[in-house]
Amino acid sequence: MASPLIAIPGPAAGETVWTVLGAHGSEVFTFLFTFYVASIMWLAHNRILNEIVRYDGTLFWLNVTWLVGIVLLPWVSALSGSASQTDGGVDLLYWTTLAAISLLGSAMAWHIRRTPALLGTAERSAPGRGLRSTGRGVLFAGYFLLIGVTSIVVPGLATWLPLGIIPLSIWLRPAREDQPSPLEAAAEETP
Repeated sequence: MASPLIAIPGPAAGETVWTVLGAHGSEVFTFLFTFYVASIMWLAHNRILNEIVRYDGTLFWLNVTWLVGIVLLPWVSALSGSASQTDGGVDLLYWTTLAAISLLGSAMAWHIRRTPALLGTAERSAPGRGLRSTGRGVLFAGYFLLIGVTSIVVPGLATWLPLGIIPLSIWLRPAREDQPSPLEAAAEETP
């Protein structure tokens, strides 16, 4: 992911590092944002796959496709960071890639939950533990797509929508591993 940043030339004579950072702020911000989002996605991926003791063909191909998305993310991130402010198509590609990665993670969690033979004995007796990313991933994917579509329709608003990921993360995070998130608690209360 850092390759586009390495290509940024250092300060020329009479320039400061702050001038260079100001001129390339979107690339730096996109790199940092994508790095942290990818890290969170890797963490969720790790939690999902730590629950299994074996895999099947479906899980293998879902995982491979998820990995393709992660591998493509630096390129899509570089495109987005260097695109002009009026090129919403690049931003749509970026946010759609993040949405696809989230959905694939959710699909893996869903498949594991629906295929108990993939789980160890302890994990079978605690269904859903560690596999919370199904609902979260779908909601994040929807939010990522909303940002992508907004980047085409109202680009100025799309610049600020990523900040919504912070309260969404807090809202969807369970207080403790053994407690449901507010979303799961609400689903359990629904008749």
